[in-house]
Amino acid sequence: MKQPYLSPDDLPSYRTTLISEILLSQLEETIKKKFFLACDRMVRIVLSSCHWYFKVNSGILMLVMICHDIESYQQIMMTVPHLASKLKRFANQAKISISSPVNQGIPSVISITDIFSDEDSPSM
Repeated sequence: MKQPYLSPDDLPSYRTTLISEILLSQLEETIKKKFFLACDRMVRIVLSSCHWYFKVNSGILMLVMICHDIESYQQIMMTVPHLASKLKRFANQAKISISSPVNQGIPSVISITDIFSDEDSPSM
């Protein structure tokens, strides 16, 4: 195993790392609540048909969705543009990861920048 380039004094303390993880978890949960409220009634129903959560990794917000049946997967795929437009309210760089039961959890990852170019970005 490689030794870190920084001395132990230069690395964050255990407490700092723990607090950062707690704050990041709270941020993800708050975004989940606000995102759900930003969606219309039909999209909320579709979201309720699968397991979903937010994850922040390297500064990129990711909406992770796990569909348990093919019907919910198809409904989610039809709502991707709507989900992306709502997601754009929360982050400039965001991705949507959708796992279906058909491919046994191998997710399709879609960047919201792939859905919207700067010219046709949804109004907020």
